[in-house]
Amino acid sequence: MFSGFPRELLQQSVAARLDYFRSYTVAHPKLKEANEALIRAIREPADTLLIFLYGPSGVGKTTLRLRVEKTLIKEALSNLEIDRGHIPVVGIEAGSPESRSFNWKEYYTQALVTLEEPLIDHKIDYGVRGIMRNSEGQLRIHDRIVAPALRRALEQALSHRRPRIFFIDEAQHLAKIASGNKLQYQLDCIKSLASMTKTLHGLLGTYELLVFRNLSAQLSRRSVDIHFQRYLGNCQEDIRAFKSVIFTFQSHMPLEEPPDLVAHWDYCYERTLGCVGILKHWFTVALRDALDEQATTLTLKHLERRALLVAQCQKMLQEIKEGEKLLTENDADRNQLRTESGLDRELNPSKSVQSAISNKAQEPIPKTPRKGSVGKRKPKRDPIGVENHDK
Repeated sequence: MFSGFPRELLQQSVAARLDYFRSYTVAHPKLKEANEALIRAIREPADTLLIFLYGPSGVGKTTLRLRVEKTLIKEALSNLEIDRGHIPVVGIEAGSPESRSFNWKEYYTQALVTLEEPLIDHKIDYGVRGIMRNSEGQLRIHDRIVAPALRRALEQALSHRRPRIFFIDEAQHLAKIASGNKLQYQLDCIKSLASMTKTLHGLLGTYELLVFRNLSAQLSRRSVDIHFQRYLGNCQEDIRAFKSVIFTFQSHMPLEEPPDLVAHWDYCYERTLGCVGILKHWFTVALRDALDEQATTLTLKHLERRALLVAQCQKMLQEIKEGEKLLTENDADRNQLRTESGLDRELNPSKSVQSAISNKAQEPIPKTPRKGSVGKRKPKRDPIGVENHDK
């Protein structure tokens, strides 16, 4: 069986072999599709302020973000020598709040620290009391500084660094607040930050992030939705792609004998629901067990020991289906939109017209009824004053 890993890994430590597999990613079709959509939205933003990327937990959103970040940094390399204070892309993870309110002060602090990448010669003088530097030029933020001051400092930093996009991973944590009427306020903070600094913001999260969708007409007009989908069990094309992902992963497991996990693809699908991120994590911990046991290969028993419980999968599937339903357009919704906007006609007029023409063509052609009786000459005026030569 094909092995895609360097064979010399077999002579290295368990940690080295595990690190190799942990860092390996598969450029599978769903990832490529979401990657292309996200890159296109970044390169051609027009007047877009926010990009929302939704997907199931464990579908691979963080992998996608890191992949896009590498692309944007590569594209900016030629200009970084000239503009060394510029940061092509920034990515942070929104922490889960300990209380029932999102901690904006912690968020602003984390963002400021992330934006401090360039060399000391290109550090920003924020001019805000409570933000200072030590003798090495490292940023220090006083505990007593208030959130509005940090917000002003972040605005200044984004204006100086000019990233093409500011990614917020696990952005569904922004929605974890005390009351629903503050949702608009949460998103307005991000929107105004994007607008004032002219910095595109990308919010990546689970379907919990959908509560922010279409909170206002203005926001809907200036935002883009991208759905990072899982592989569906009732789609043959998706199943083939999912099997291919399993085969690629098993080929890169640094084991003496490559495992045959494709033979158990349906079990793999059952416990991952078609999410490649969950699959990768599962394979990683199972591989760790196999390496610790000094096993020659990875077996079904290793997988079963580390699989998610059925109850966990059922809960995940319920949340996934609810999210997928909200992101799926149907004819009923579109008909309602057309009716309410004054387009009270069928969705596909050309098809309706063609259907009417086709039905008309199939109708029998009515026969024109004869006038008069058979054998009886039709009445007409005889010529007058003309000599009859037959006589």
